[in-house]
Parts: sequence; C-alpha cells; structure tokens
Amino acid sequence: MEDYYVLILALAATGALAGLIAGLFGIGGGIVMVPAMYYVFGALGYEGDRVMHVAVGTSLAVIIATSLRSVSAHAKKGAVDFDVLKQWVPFIVIGTLIGTVVADYIPSRGLTGLFGGMALLLSLQFFFGRPSWTLAEEMPGGLPRILLGNTIGVLSALMGIGGGVMGVTLMTLCGKTIHRAVATAAGFGVAIGIPGALGFIVNGWGSNEVPFSLGYVNMPGFALLAGSAFFVAPLGAKLAHSLPEKNLKRFFAIGLAIVGVMLVREAILGA
Repeated sequence: MEDYYVLILALAATGALAGLIAGLFGIGGGIVMVPAMYYVFGALGYEGDRVMHVAVGTSLAVIIATSLRSVSAHAKKGAVDFDVLKQWVPFIVIGTLIGTVVADYIPSRGLTGLFGGMALLLSLQFFFGRPSWTLAEEMPGGLPRILLGNTIGVLSALMGIGGGVMGVTLMTLCGKTIHRAVATAAGFGVAIGIPGALGFIVNGWGSNEVPFSLGYVNMPGFALLAGSAFFVAPLGAKLAHSLPEKNLKRFFAIGLAIVGVMLVREAILGA
C-alpha cells in the first residue's frame, strides 16, 4: 500500500512538471512524462518487458486532455489554422495507428532506445533551432504531405508525444509564424492522442505490467498526470512571458540530452 502512495505522489509531481514544460515551450509534455513514468515504475519494482509501453500509452492518453484544452484556448484567439488540420489530420491518424501496432512488436529495451535517440535529436532542435528558419512558403501537399503526416503519427505513437515539437518545426520551416504553428500543433496532439491511446489499450489488452492499467494505459497515472498538468500549464505559460526564453530552451535541451543519453545507455546495456 505504501508503494501506491509513492506512485501517486511521483505521478502527480511528474504531471506538474509536464504541465510546466508544456506551458513554457508550447509542447504536449510527453517528452517529460514518458521518461519520468518509466523511471518511477522501475523504482517501484515494475520492471516487466512492457513497462516502457505503459509509460508511452499513458502519456498519449494524457495528451488528449492537455491538447484539447490547448487547442480550444488557441482557437478562441483565432490562432489555429484549421485548413492545415483538415489536410494533415487524416494522415497523422493513420500513422499513429500504424505506430501503436508497431510498438507492440518492439521490446521495452528497443522502445527505450528509440525514445532516447529521438530525445537527443529533439534536444538539438531546442538548442540550435530558430523560428526564423524557413525552407518553403507553404505546407507541402500530395505525396510529401502523406509521408510526413504518417511519419509524425508513427514517431509520436512510438514515443508517446503529441507531435508538438515535430509539428511546430515543420510548420515554421514552411512559412507559418511560431504562434500559428504552436496553436495548430495542439490540434495534431488531439489527432495523435485519441487513436494512440486506444491503440495502446487494444494492443496491450491482458497485459499486467503496472497495476490498474487498461492495456498499456495506466488509469491512475492518466488521472494524476492529466489533473496536475491541467492546473500547472497556465503557470508555465505565464512564466514563459517573464523569463528569458532562449536560456530556458537551452537548459531544457541540456536536460533532454542527458535523459536521452541515459535511456540509450540503459537500452544498450540492459541495466
């Protein structure tokens, strides 16, 4: 019973941190929630071959709540590009569903290593990326849109993230302002979270890696993380306007790189 209290406190703290990060940098918080849950579950003795899957699946469920709140707030300010959402969401959903199936065939160590490697790449984006960088004047269409949409969905499902970082990067490179990109990427999060969470529930049905889970989605974790993030995210958004964003992003990039190295090392050494 004492372990459950520790789990509750640890998950609530993780949700608060994820909400703070989401508010500060305009991302869904999955990049924080997944490694935090993975280490919390491990510290409490849950070390099965699908623990990383539970962390990823639970994160996707939380992203539904946080992204819905975010996109609703942005929509009231007229910042969401609904044309982009209509054109990209179907391919992102398809990619997400593919990702949930693929994830079930990847062992926990493989998923851990993938997350760590992508975290290292994303840390480079946070450290070196600039909103002023552009490659095109508008979002791609045709086959590039299908492939990029599928890729965002697959990688987001495998990592348990909302697609905010990848979506914002893509849109700013294609001529969207940073505010427009952040607002619209929140819609990507909804398109990823719903099919992603359902896919992890279905594909993980019968698994009992962590108590009180539906498939690979831990229900107490979902409630605690979503609740904490919901209330703390506005604080992060407020701090974003009063703290030096450049330095904050660099500190976050360094922390993300450290987590990435730790996860890659654990995946390789199996420790």
